[in-house]
Amino acid sequence: MKLKQRMVVLCAVLLLLGLAKIFLLDGGEGSAASRRDLRAFRKMEAGLTLSRGARLTHTLQSPWEIASQWVGPREVYPEETPELAAVLTSLSTARIERADVGYKGTQLKALLVLDGGQKVVFKPKRYNRDYVVEGEPYAGYDRHNAEVAAFHLDRILGFRRAPLVVGRYVNLRTEIKPVATDQLLSTFLMQGNNTCFYGKCYYCRESEPACADGEIMEGSLTLWLPDVWPLQKHRHPWGRTYREGKLARWEYDESYCEAVKKMPPYDAGPRLLDVIDTAIFDYLIGNADRHHYESFQDDGGASMLILLDNAKSFGNAALDERSILAPLYQCCMIRVSTWNRLNLLRGGALSSAMRQALAFDPIHPVLAEPHLAALDRRLTGVIATVKQCMEAQGPDNTLIEDRMNLPHP
Repeated sequence: MKLKQRMVVLCAVLLLLGLAKIFLLDGGEGSAASRRDLRAFRKMEAGLTLSRGARLTHTLQSPWEIASQWVGPREVYPEETPELAAVLTSLSTARIERADVGYKGTQLKALLVLDGGQKVVFKPKRYNRDYVVEGEPYAGYDRHNAEVAAFHLDRILGFRRAPLVVGRYVNLRTEIKPVATDQLLSTFLMQGNNTCFYGKCYYCRESEPACADGEIMEGSLTLWLPDVWPLQKHRHPWGRTYREGKLARWEYDESYCEAVKKMPPYDAGPRLLDVIDTAIFDYLIGNADRHHYESFQDDGGASMLILLDNAKSFGNAALDERSILAPLYQCCMIRVSTWNRLNLLRGGALSSAMRQALAFDPIHPVLAEPHLAALDRRLTGVIATVKQCMEAQGPDNTLIEDRMNLPHP
């Protein structure tokens, strides 16, 4: 065969391989990666519906011990968790032993200790479900229901990097005040017939308390991660300045990702791909407030980016804040497993899965319908962004095979 003919054949083969990769990773089932990811997706679907009132019957371990054993360097809970419903039920019903002001932060929260010594973070209801938070994409109070919804989205996306969260109703008079510290009690007040508290935080004000409906307060409980897994805080490389008229470098430098790739821990290991996964997660939920993030300490860059503090989400269903996706469209890379999962959730499957998962929660309905519709709309935008990257630089440079599973200690 002549050299020219060989070159034509070689180009045709390379073109077909490229098209095959796009097809197989765009909802197809032919590659080993796609088959593996499809099996994982089916497992997620099978375990999505949780039973209300589930209890642990086959073990002497407490729900807190079980949840603690789930945690590893790359996951907060494993792919298959038959005890999840029972653990979440315990979170929503266990007796409260102690109540105190929240840990450091800008938003109102309380630190509770449940029966058995398990610490949890309580975030109170501040808005009705249909309230629209206007202004900047990071404006407003924390949304307790956003924490619940974000946890279940983490399950659906297969990331498994968010601490367990459940909605709960608490009686402030009988469950909180009798076990509250003096510091927390000093922030309680009455507005009409409603019991309120304003706690202690950077933005906490007596003039802006969270109020119960009478004595019953709706909120979310986030399970505290085990003390054996201490956290390390990092400044997010795509964080905002929060200063009017002052842009962060990523907001004006389209080549910013090349600089990030030269900085540890983004120059090696899974962290940069975790940041991109997180950008997709945050875009779907409308969270433009991830200025810092946590990983486990002394991880050498191998730990996951933990999806903590997701309450500045689901504020405005009509706002699709594209700048949240900057790590994706500036780096133009995404995990193969993430890409496969996103494609399996197209066509309304994402909102359908969320409805199914959230139906279990005690504060159901967790999200108003416009927010569920926004998930599907934003997913379409994410997929379109990835396809633009593939068109610009090819699938081999866009779709990254990274399945890092570190063993539990």
